[in-house]
Amino acid sequence: MNRRQTIPQHLRYTINDFNRQFPDDAACLEHLMQQRFPGNVTYCDKCQQEHKHYRINARPVYSCDHCGTQISPMAGTIFEHSSTSLRLWYYAMYLMASTRCGISAKQIQRETGVTYKTAWRMFRQVRSLLSEPDMQLEGSAVEMDETYYGGTSKGHRGRPMRGDKQKSPVVGVMERSTKRRVGRVRAIATKDVTADTLLGIVHEHILPSSTVFTDEFVSYDRLGARVNEHKRINHSAKVYVMGDVHTNTIEGFWSLLKRGIGGVYHSVSQKYLQTYLDEYSFRYNRRDQGNLIFTSLLKRVAELAAPPAVRDRGMSPA
Repeated sequence: MNRRQTIPQHLRYTINDFNRQFPDDAACLEHLMQQRFPGNVTYCDKCQQEHKHYRINARPVYSCDHCGTQISPMAGTIFEHSSTSLRLWYYAMYLMASTRCGISAKQIQRETGVTYKTAWRMFRQVRSLLSEPDMQLEGSAVEMDETYYGGTSKGHRGRPMRGDKQKSPVVGVMERSTKRRVGRVRAIATKDVTADTLLGIVHEHILPSSTVFTDEFVSYDRLGARVNEHKRINHSAKVYVMGDVHTNTIEGFWSLLKRGIGGVYHSVSQKYLQTYLDEYSFRYNRRDQGNLIFTSLLKRVAELAAPPAVRDRGMSPA
């Protein structure tokens, strides 16, 4: 049995590292401030220019050094309007990013002492950071496949019959890894797997210059006109690999996804399925980062935060 740590030293981030970096709410707040406004410098609405802001003791806000106008680094983020300790938010994000198979809200409730309702809301908010709908796969070789998640199809096995609402179709596109680049995946919950639906996903996420590998499913028949080359493997004839023609990479991701959800969450409703797909895709796309996925997750908080001026006008950020 290999008892050695499999994660390289420079990619490790243990619970001891977390406790040292974030011992209390103040440290978490200062980290968030630096992520959003490096050097504590940001635009002051009253002064109409950028000024440095200083922390006000006993309050989670920073004050402009010129006019005293206060701002909160939590405003416009997933932490806004939450009475839960900021350190507990960070700890939940650490657990969520560090596990390979996911962690349930019930487990977060047990570890942090918050109510299940609070733990569920925290997970919903954190998962909102993991969606990457605009991702475009830049690899020259891309695999595409569909799978089905949910209950048993009525009366048969395999793809659901038309009108079957028990299973939810999921379409995945994945670029193959190279020596210089780790392949990424995008998994999308769809209403159906018709040719129009699949071609729309191809148009949005795959470059026209790519070679796309699929199985013999009839909805892929028109794919060749949209990409550089379309290669197919005939699964119905029990052929799974022919040279470089296969869909084993995306099918490996389906295996991780289904066994992760089945082992940790047991079942997922169609309403929330996409958020779980985003969670597993986010971790898979950063599998080369070891435990530093947590730092990537923290950066997403600042990246997706609404700028103060935009938020105050009640507008959505561009």
